[in-house]
Amino acid sequence: MVGPDVGQGAVELPERRPDGQLQYFVAVAEESHFGRAAERLHIAQPQLSLTVRQVEEELGVELFHRTTRRVELPEAGRAYLERVRAILAEVDEAADHARRVAAGVVGRLTLGCVGSATYSLLPALSRYLAAELPGIEFSFQGEMLAPDQVEALRTGAIDVALLRPPAADLSLAVRILRRDRLVVAVPEEHPLAARTRVRAADLAGVDLIVHAADRHSVMHDVVFGLLRQAGVEPRVRHEVRETSTLITLVAGGLGVAVVPEPVTALALSGVVYRRLLPAATIELAVAARADRAEPHLLRTVKVIQGLF
Repeated sequence: MVGPDVGQGAVELPERRPDGQLQYFVAVAEESHFGRAAERLHIAQPQLSLTVRQVEEELGVELFHRTTRRVELPEAGRAYLERVRAILAEVDEAADHARRVAAGVVGRLTLGCVGSATYSLLPALSRYLAAELPGIEFSFQGEMLAPDQVEALRTGAIDVALLRPPAADLSLAVRILRRDRLVVAVPEEHPLAARTRVRAADLAGVDLIVHAADRHSVMHDVVFGLLRQAGVEPRVRHEVRETSTLITLVAGGLGVAVVPEPVTALALSGVVYRRLLPAATIELAVAARADRAEPHLLRTVKVIQGLF
């Protein structure tokens, strides 16, 4: 019960623990005896009697009919017991939930995945996270370019990103997961499809399909760097934003593309994949904002690292 304002001259009451008072009441109600209830609670009987009497005074209701041998619940006491049990159950549930939150086993997170890993990684990752962290609700956004992922991490639109470094943002914690080999996606009727390996120099004069430069795609820069290092001036026919669109255009015979090997999981009729020489790789990393320390987020990042 809330007392009068201290500033009006009233004496401030000492802080009590309502859940403790409620447990005292329940023990007496269930034992129908103050002595047995005191033993059950491991407290002195006078302390128990005083606490129950204080509860009755605060409520203005007699909760027990007392006799020399036992105590009985009147109608008001039975009604109070029913509500008190529900309250204590909710208190226990709240405490359990708080412990689960602190342990990082409950919560909600949104993961953003780079396009080239969406098809090969996301199905297995979603199953793995559901098995390892069943109390966390995950949602996913696929086909995201690294710059879009970085911005989404900043704004909180996503919580964790699977991206292609570099992610030039000091506010992010980036952990490398693996290195993916680069391959060449070729229309099945293209002359290069007859080869088992394609050299970067072989792409001179070949129509290329690349990720859009205006979105600052990491793959765009990697591909142009590899070709120019081989002395090839890229001949770009199409620029696209999504990896699925890129492979679809290759299947349509509109050009050749250099992509990370996980893209081969996107099996479309009309496309074949050939190893690129000289061998080249690109990193895949997991990233989150460095200033975020929620247990379920940190646990998720750790679980993702354990998958690789």
